Amino acid sequence: IVGLKAFASDTSMQDQFARAKHLAKERLAKLVHERCNIVIDPKALFDVQIKRIHEYKRQQLAILETVALYLAIKAHPNNNWVPRVKMFAGKAAPGYWAAKNIIRLINDVGAIVNADLAIKDVLKVVFVPNYNVSLAETIIPAADLSEQISTAGMEASGTGNMKLSMNGALTIGTLDGANVEIKDAVGDENIFIFGLTAQDVAKRREAGHRPSDVIDHSPHLKNALTAIASGVFSPGEPARYQGFVDNLTQSDWFMVTPDFGPYSDALNKVDQLWNNPPEWYRKALLNVAGMGWFSSDRTIREYAKDIWGVEAH
Repeated sequence: IVGLKAFASDTSMQDQFARAKHLAKERLAKLVHERCNIVIDPKALFDVQIKRIHEYKRQQLAILETVALYLAIKAHPNNNWVPRVKMFAGKAAPGYWAAKNIIRLINDVGAIVNADLAIKDVLKVVFVPNYNVSLAETIIPAADLSEQISTAGMEASGTGNMKLSMNGALTIGTLDGANVEIKDAVGDENIFIFGLTAQDVAKRREAGHRPSDVIDHSPHLKNALTAIASGVFSPGEPARYQGFVDNLTQSDWFMVTPDFGPYSDALNKVDQLWNNPPEWYRKALLNVAGMGWFSSDRTIREYAKDIWGVEAH
């Protein structure tokens, strides 16, 4: 452990890692410009959520917080905001209307935010279409922050988060799926865990979850929901997302509203760390090193011993 910490704290290693990461971000920026006609700055924080679009994976939480951030930047343009690219990619099942509506909302938010000259390049929102393995090979090495924010207790496992961490992205996520093992592997201080646990979710549902109680005590959340419901991001069809907002304010099965505040607080901690590059890259390198636990060699040895009952050579 002492040797590992010294390795991650080596400034020469940090510089080499930062250069490699920047080159990967330049490649991704070029791809985004070619495919989406959006210009993004490789020096910005690349905040990435790439996975199947599903309500339990909570892309809606990420885009809702992005709307709240956009409104805050508009209200306080002189704050020292961390430049951020909020990037999404993934596919929805053919008949999954709610998931497709989330994709549409992400694109609608991006159209308004990316065209707003008043916020300059502080925030960009990108949905990269036609997500596949080849696209992942460009996005994953370029990611600074890995969004793993599923409703606790609903993610079976997850390997995308392992790949992102292995490439030096810090994870922000719930105690769900492989996040639990990643936290153990990289250390509690090198991951951003937030929100309800699976037990908390079960208790809240049993008690009769009332999202309105949460919303009434969160001005940022309320403002974001009001902006979406009033057509700020769909001016040609103001009521386009009324159903989306009604779902969150009336039922909210996937616990977006109670996790909104903790998620926003965790992102603020991300921003604080980003403003300290040596510490950011030290933690990123510790993430890379900690991923050795997830190697196929270790997995196969365990299968050989515990399941197949054979001796591994």
